[in-house]
Amino acid sequence: MKKLDVVGFGALNVDRLYNVNKIAHEDEEAFIIDFNQFCGGSAANTITGLSRLHMKTGFIGKVADDNDGTLLLENLQKEGVNTDGVVNGPNGRSGNVLGFVDKKGQRALYVDPGVNDLIEYSELEMEYINSSRILHLTSFVGDSYRVQEKVLKEIDDDVVVSLDPGRIYAERGWSFLKNILNRTDIILINEEELKLLTEKRTFNEGAEFLLKSGIRNVVIKRGNKGAYVTNGNEYYDLEPFNVKCIDTTGAGDAFNAGFLYGFLNNKDIKKSGKIGNFAASCCIMERGAVKGLPDQSRIEKTFYLKV
Repeated sequence: MKKLDVVGFGALNVDRLYNVNKIAHEDEEAFIIDFNQFCGGSAANTITGLSRLHMKTGFIGKVADDNDGTLLLENLQKEGVNTDGVVNGPNGRSGNVLGFVDKKGQRALYVDPGVNDLIEYSELEMEYINSSRILHLTSFVGDSYRVQEKVLKEIDDDVVVSLDPGRIYAERGWSFLKNILNRTDIILINEEELKLLTEKRTFNEGAEFLLKSGIRNVVIKRGNKGAYVTNGNEYYDLEPFNVKCIDTTGAGDAFNAGFLYGFLNNKDIKKSGKIGNFAASCCIMERGAVKGLPDQSRIEKTFYLKV
């Protein structure tokens, strides 16, 4: 029997988010309205969301022996995430993200990866990874993707692999990501990333391309248009929940948590997509990536579920 429901594998960052009057472009100036600091990283946000939904979660990543590293580890542990897979390196600095969020909730992010890009395969325990039902992957700025490729070559066949490539991986194209995509069971991707990855004009064409490549479940996050989900037999264009957007930071990660929660509880792709939309809508009503994440009782009441 599996010990963990989901293990995340991605960057761990301290997110320093500045609320600004506008996102400045070259030769422009903007001013800061407010400042907030959160523990983040795409996979970590999703794992936090799943942990709040009473899923048994773990994490694979790397932090430095510094104040930010301590903060990141303690935050995961506070959220109930097993951190046995997190490597604590004696040198370097932990990852950071500088984010600027405008009045409409739109954002611009600058990533300082630190030791996230210094993960070595020899530092990881495959037994820990194989103890999970799902391995959820997200992007690294540098060469740590090679470690992800190595893990996917060695992973047990019964571990489901989900991938949110983010813009960093999508921009590098299909040939760059093919070794990871070949072992991916669920892809969770937004429309712009889909175009970059597949070079298809529409999300429908991009979804068909991914299905034909062998990915069994394709989930396209469409922002304020909701989500499109398909497994090749069923196709659903799911409307979003109508809520006031305060901050879009972490909305895609929250969607991932909701979708994977449904999947883990044997819900069909349509129901899982609706739960993902709901989790994302909860997220954007609060500042930061995790403050608004729903708990299990809220999901159950909204969807009349009992899991």
